[in-house]
Amino acid sequence: MNAMSLRHPSPPGFFFLVLLLTFVSGTSASAKYERSLETYLAPDVTLVNQDRQPVPLRQLLNSGKPVLLDFIYATCTTICPVLSAGFSNLQKKLGDEASGVQFVSVSIDPEHDRPEIMKAYLTRYRARPGWDYLTGTRTDIDQVMHAFDAYVSDKMSHYPLTLIKVPGKDQWLRIYGLTSTRDLLREYRQLYPGKAK
Repeated sequence: MNAMSLRHPSPPGFFFLVLLLTFVSGTSASAKYERSLETYLAPDVTLVNQDRQPVPLRQLLNSGKPVLLDFIYATCTTICPVLSAGFSNLQKKLGDEASGVQFVSVSIDPEHDRPEIMKAYLTRYRARPGWDYLTGTRTDIDQVMHAFDAYVSDKMSHYPLTLIKVPGKDQWLRIYGLTSTRDLLREYRQLYPGKAK
């Protein structure tokens, strides 16, 4: 074993494990993220959720409920676990209020993410009712990614992105980067004030 390998024994995923532990604990650490208000119109496509139910996306996102949206895939071992832990923790923080909030995770790997895999994924993150994991045809998924300025041609190149719908508008708060649970709750509360948790 050479000196270089002795100085760098950590596996590539170690950094992301540290990130995961930091963010699920709710601490902000020195993390930074960018936020902006953007106008997006969901495409008129029908996707499929973890229960094999057809879901008209535009209708789901315009149901009148608060909506949080991200883009993930089930075999991701880097940023997706952090994003999903954030959704899971936010559901817990919101308590009973969470039943009136729509959480949406859109697969960027529809060739692999079948309903049974997505259901197991949500179970792993202790998802409560109101969190849908959606997949569809490659064409439909690409349309959705393009519509929300989240397109990547290779799933390995995807980036941390969370979107929160602005009440009553086609505007979304775009959060680029990783947030702690505390940060995500604060951003949510700026759009949907309620009882502090």
